[in-house]
Formats: sequence, structure tokens, C-alpha cells
Amino acid sequence: MTVVSINGARLLGRIGALGAIGRDEAGRLTRLAATDADRLGRDAFVSWAQHAGLEVQIDCIGNLFAIWSNGQERAPLMIGSHIDTVIDAGTLDGCYGVLAGLEIVQTLKERGAVPDRPIVVAAFTNEEGVRFAPDMMGSAVFAGSYPLEAALASRDSEGVTLGSELRRIGYAGNEPLGLLKPCAYIELHIEQGPILEREGVEIGAVDSLQGISWQRIIIGGEANHAGTTPMTMRHDAGHAAARVIEFLNRLAVGSSPHLVATVGSLSLAPNAINVVPGEATFTVDMRSPDLSVLAEAEKRLAAFLQDMRDRDGFSIAETQLARTQPVRFEEGMVRLIERVAQARGMSVRRMTSGAGHDAQMLAAIAPTAMIFVPSAGGISHNPREHTAGIQLVAGANVLLDMVSEMISAPLE
Repeated sequence: MTVVSINGARLLGRIGALGAIGRDEAGRLTRLAATDADRLGRDAFVSWAQHAGLEVQIDCIGNLFAIWSNGQERAPLMIGSHIDTVIDAGTLDGCYGVLAGLEIVQTLKERGAVPDRPIVVAAFTNEEGVRFAPDMMGSAVFAGSYPLEAALASRDSEGVTLGSELRRIGYAGNEPLGLLKPCAYIELHIEQGPILEREGVEIGAVDSLQGISWQRIIIGGEANHAGTTPMTMRHDAGHAAARVIEFLNRLAVGSSPHLVATVGSLSLAPNAINVVPGEATFTVDMRSPDLSVLAEAEKRLAAFLQDMRDRDGFSIAETQLARTQPVRFEEGMVRLIERVAQARGMSVRRMTSGAGHDAQMLAAIAPTAMIFVPSAGGISHNPREHTAGIQLVAGANVLLDMVSEMISAPLE
């Protein structure tokens, strides 16, 4: 049987075209959810999907679905990811999975495949969670784990709601949630980490995702003159925040190797060079594939903060921003990734994803798995994010073979 491959030039061309949308005068790519740049990115995806002969539907949280039904009415096989980005982003995170999904469907159609069920390419709204919280919002609403009303009412830093912005850019859809309940979901993605490249492995068969705990912490101290206030008499909220950051680092390094902890956002008030900070606001991101490890880390952080209240007199407010449990993917689908990759002569290894993905939400309603390709230097959420074209095409071909088997559609 002839080995069929996707149109690599077409896939890479679309990745480049989408990556050009949302750049500022300095060339930085920022395509946040429900912005004008997001609208243009969505317009491009819809245009390509319609050109390929697919029907496009938009649900009430703005998720995009490009559908090849081929007259079938069974539960669809869904593939996809997201096209919103972080600030000053790379071109591959999320976008690769959506455009590779579109390429797989187009290749199947061009080869005369006759699937026994519809195939849907999904582009989920606000996966990154940069402008509106929480992240993975579109897929969480789609899967029923986050309320639609709360998502649409989510506000950005300017107080604008997601619902109003979706209407403004023309992507507030009318399709009800759950109309397209998939029989299975597959997400192709760059690794966003260093493991595949470091080990020289071509394909990652992702069998699990880490649990994630996000918190916002506000420490209240007392603002005072930086020159006249003795060190022993200060109630320095900035120093208190630094103590929490150091505690988290020691906790993660000294705990299970499966725990990571990050303070990625920090602001001090009044934020003046000659004033002892009276308030510190920061975020805490902790992750582990082991729920017990994550829960223990949360417990130890809470105890540390309580000790700062009791011993040092700081006022401390804690807000849980998001919490997702670890996910195990469907074993049969993970084995299928391994088998089709090996059949193409590619090296493959099982792995856990350290990042959150839409697949994390879809796993609650359908058998789910993910395919990873290497990330150069393990870099992502960064303009230096890169995966070689040959590796991107290789990953898409693994997805093609996997989809072909799952829809019982041998290619001519």
C-alpha cells in the first residue's frame, strides 16, 4: 500500500500566513482572544476551511468548527487546538494543531477517502487565558466544566467582557453547546519543552497532563519612607513576597521531581523607588501530574502564608484563579500514536505534558490523546518558538495515519 502524506508546503504556508496576522510595528505577534487580530485570524481559518469544502459552525462561546460530514450522522471525530496567542508569541502554539487538522481533512478529501463518521476541526476560544480568565475557556465551556454565563461575563483589564467582544468581532455564534459531541478528540501540538529534542525522539505520544493550581496572592504591609524607616521597623510587603517566592522554589526543588512552581506576575504598590512597598500582588502557578503532590504543595503554601499572618502581622488575601486535575489519556489512542509513528519509521516515546491544553478539557467527555513534535531549545510562548518544517510535516503525517484508522477510511 502506498504511503500517503499531507501537502507539506500547503500546511507550512498556512502556518506562515496565520503567523503574520496580529503583528505590531516592531514585528511582535500578539493575537489575544476576541481582539481585532483574533478576528482576522479566525477569518483566515474560516476562509481556508470553506475553500476546502467544509461547513463552518460557531457555538455560543465562539468556538469554531469546520465540519466534513460526508453525509454521515454518527458522532464526529474531532481534531484541533486554538489560534489565540500570548503576548509577543511564536507562530506554532495551538495554531499548528488547528491548521494540521485542516490539512488532514483536505488530504483525505483529495484522496477520495470515504469516512464512516464526520470529522470536525476545532479552534477553541481563549485557550491562552491572557486577556480573559480562566485559560482553556472555550474547551472548558464546550465540555461543560465551566459555565457559559461566567465565561461570557469574564472581563479583561479594561473591564470589557468576552461576550461583548465576541459580538463586536462577529464571532458570537448561535450554535448550542454540545451539538457536536465527539466520539474522540486528538490534538497535535509542539512539545513546548526540551525532552524530545534532548533525547533525539521525533514523536511524543502524550499519555497524561499535569494538574494545575493557579492563585493570586495579595500581601498587605505598610508603605513608608525608604530612607528613614529602620530595617527592623519595616512592614515590607515586597520582602514578604520575596520570602514566598523563595519558599515556593525550595518547595518545588525539594519535593517530588514532578512538582513545578512559578511566580510569573508580580506588582508592588506604590511602586516607587524611595517607598517601602505597602502591598504586593503576585500569582502562583503550581503543577504536578500527581494530584496528591499538588494538594500537599497547596497545603504547605497555605501554612506558610498563615505563619506570615500570625508571626509577622501581614494581611494576606488568597484567590484561587484556576484548578485542573491531572488527566490520563485513552490508552488505546496512545498505543495507536506509537504504532502509526513506528510504521513510518519514526522514533516515539510516551510523555506527560507540562502545559495545559484543550485536550485536558475534552478528556472529560470523550476518549482523548495528544501528539507532540519537538520544540527547538524547549522554547515556547516566545518569538523564538521553532520547530523545523520537516518535523511539523512528520507530526501531521502521524495525525493523518491516526485519523485514517479511526474513521475506517483506507486511502487510495
